[in-house]
Amino acid sequence: MTTTLEIDLEKIAEPLLFPGFTWQQFKAVEPLLDVPGVRVSFLDGVLEIRRMPGKKHEVVKKRIGILIEAYLEIAGIPHTPTGSMTLESESGLVRREADESYEIGENRDRPDLAIEVVVTSGGINKLEAYKRLQISEVWFWEKERLSFYALRIDRYEAIQQSEVLSNLDLQLLIKALNEPNHLKAVREFREAVGKTIRSDESSRG
Repeated sequence: MTTTLEIDLEKIAEPLLFPGFTWQQFKAVEPLLDVPGVRVSFLDGVLEIRRMPGKKHEVVKKRIGILIEAYLEIAGIPHTPTGSMTLESESGLVRREADESYEIGENRDRPDLAIEVVVTSGGINKLEAYKRLQISEVWFWEKERLSFYALRIDRYEAIQQSEVLSNLDLQLLIKALNEPNHLKAVREFREAVGKTIRSDESSRG
């Protein structure tokens, strides 16, 4: 099993998949793969090794995080950013790290929202992995578009509007994500969110 994993990590373009692992075997080799720039996932006996993508991925990932946290702050929604924390379940035979994740509310035992920035194809079934981990909602950013999935009893359902952040203006978010100038994107997003929230408060008052 060890020789199977003697690979040149620098040459990874698409995710590499290694089937046939037990959970115990996976946990035994996991420390050997704890190297900078490499992310490891596991689902149903399949080990996935992928190299962290480059600048485009990181820029989008970071901006999504900044915009969501700005919205949560301005809206006064209690939350905890959990970033790329490792999520795993031995009983579910799964390990996964989102690009960004958030606990929405207080005293949560797992993230409510996981976000994936997709720039490469292939790999394990991400939605199946998150279903095993019981993540309420998953977002995918791919080809300048956002897609949303909400967990039902035994599957994810594609939805048009976030249920975890039901009042977030998604068109405003997407516009900010596609704005080339980062400073302009963040400033205009914050201003628009603040204006919307003040208007809503005024109408209720």
